[in-house]
Amino acid sequence: MNKNILIASLLLVAVACKPGDKKAELEKLKVQRTELSSKIETLEKELGVKDTAVIKPIDVAVTPVAFAEFRHYLDIQGHIEGDQNIEVSPQSPGQVIRVNVKEGDHVVKGQVLAELDSKLILRGIDEIHSQLSLATTLYQKQKALWDQKIGSEVQFLTAKTNKESLERKLASMQEQLAMNKVKSPISGTVESIPFKIGQVISPGVPTSTIRVVNMSGVKVIADVAEAYSSKVKNGNEVLVSFPDIDEQIAARVTFGSKVIDQTNRTFRVEARLAHSRADLRANMIANLKISDYINKKAMIIPINLIQKSMNSSYVMLAVQKGNQTIAVKRDIKTGNTYNAASEVIDGLKIGDKLITSGYLNLKEGQLIKL
Repeated sequence: MNKNILIASLLLVAVACKPGDKKAELEKLKVQRTELSSKIETLEKELGVKDTAVIKPIDVAVTPVAFAEFRHYLDIQGHIEGDQNIEVSPQSPGQVIRVNVKEGDHVVKGQVLAELDSKLILRGIDEIHSQLSLATTLYQKQKALWDQKIGSEVQFLTAKTNKESLERKLASMQEQLAMNKVKSPISGTVESIPFKIGQVISPGVPTSTIRVVNMSGVKVIADVAEAYSSKVKNGNEVLVSFPDIDEQIAARVTFGSKVIDQTNRTFRVEARLAHSRADLRANMIANLKISDYINKKAMIIPINLIQKSMNSSYVMLAVQKGNQTIAVKRDIKTGNTYNAASEVIDGLKIGDKLITSGYLNLKEGQLIKL
């Protein structure tokens, strides 16, 4: 017999009574209800029958809490640079008379890339050669006489001075001649030649430089916000990914600037890659994940399992109580968060059964079924 049906029947009888007898009848029914409830419970225990009014447990899924490694990364965007990326500028102004390479050519260190007009310098060198030839002859004769103690010392020193002065002048003119040849200081590939034959170029002018890049060594450069200056240091692990070629390479921070850029409040970091690839190009976009925190023995849970109350954060756990499983609310304290996972630093212990499905709208002490 259903307990609820019996109770409802007794109440209907009470309602049907006369108004004057209602109070006395109600007290009588309450006593009968207590007696009936006690008898029903005794019979259910003897027969092993469950009360149909018992609330059905809510189905949930659980995951035991365990230790795992937690890493927090700083995600920033940077770009690739060749280990040697040089703008070769002329050492003196002049008109271009010859360009010996074209874009894409491989060049070696010391190779002449372009030449400037040197006619005036060559004429000056020819004149100095003539003068030096005469001065050398006079010096040799004066020296021969002076060795024989003939003539004056002044004549000998004058001849010697003239000769040495012309030699220095010739060396200076030859240096000027060499400066009219634009040479590559590194071996690499010619990336750009912004000028043409007949154009006048000058030192330090962007349109007067030839870019030579050597990609045998590659580094990734990025600007990091000032707020992370205490966390990003030389040696930090870095995961470098290249979205354009779907590649990821492990590296380490090899340089962190000690200067904060006053314009954007960032500092520069570099990560040198252990190996290069033919499809890596200068200025290619690179995404850097710089590891700034590691806990090798952490308790990690998904962020979506963390619920908020007015004063705390909490999760729902499955706890065995006798022959039943109930939901228990557990306040927790979280640490770092990354990639939809949060580090729990207080409130949980290893082996706790964390409810991962069906946890929404659960209440403290509610019956659950795993």
